[in-house]
Amino acid sequence: MTDTVSFGYEDVAPTEKTERVGGVFTSVASSYDLMNDAMSGGMHRLWKDRFVRRVKPRSHEQILDMAGGTGDIAFRLAESGASITVADINPAMLEVGMGRAAKRGIDGLVWTEANAEVLTFPDRFFDAYTIAFGIRNVTDIPKALREAHRVLRRGGRFFCLEFSTVEWPGFAEVYDVYSHRLVPKLGQLLARDADSYRYLIESIRRFPPMSQFQSMIGEAGFINTTVEPIMGGLVAIHSGWKI
Repeated sequence: MTDTVSFGYEDVAPTEKTERVGGVFTSVASSYDLMNDAMSGGMHRLWKDRFVRRVKPRSHEQILDMAGGTGDIAFRLAESGASITVADINPAMLEVGMGRAAKRGIDGLVWTEANAEVLTFPDRFFDAYTIAFGIRNVTDIPKALREAHRVLRRGGRFFCLEFSTVEWPGFAEVYDVYSHRLVPKLGQLLARDADSYRYLIESIRRFPPMSQFQSMIGEAGFINTTVEPIMGGLVAIHSGWKI
């Protein structure tokens, strides 16, 4: 862990990033799903469906959905009958998720406030670990990956859905203009919070490229690591196995 970490385009102390990321998600929690629809044209729903199909949850399994506060991934995983623990460092995001679960009549999910870098779960407890659009907001990503490896059983699988680096010529430039110029304006219009959405875009730019993040997953102890780009790398599904 270095003396500074990225918070968007800024380099800040690790403790400052943790606090400021917490502030961002407390601010956007109530409008998070609305903004996801606005920013992606609703495509985030298709990406999440595809992600869960790759995880292949089964009814007898214990699955940890990290940074899953609003429940989007957990609700999909729960359709398999698997036992789902939803963990998030931000209580405001968990509150939104629990409210959504209640409205949908979804019972049986375990909701817990947890830091991805310092999990309180025992070793070799889960069959699968999922994290969607959350890993780039973690202060110490290598530490979180090692924790993911620790809490998985032998044969357990790690799946991460995250924005990445667009590699399609032409599309990268169009997306760059859209994200930097329009997303903060959408944030101001729909959530009255341009700064938080400006950070979310900047955090994507500072996240490691697909090949580098794949290497980081391997360095945490996972084998057979793979990366599946979607829309030329706009988002990517990363996976690995514990033996």
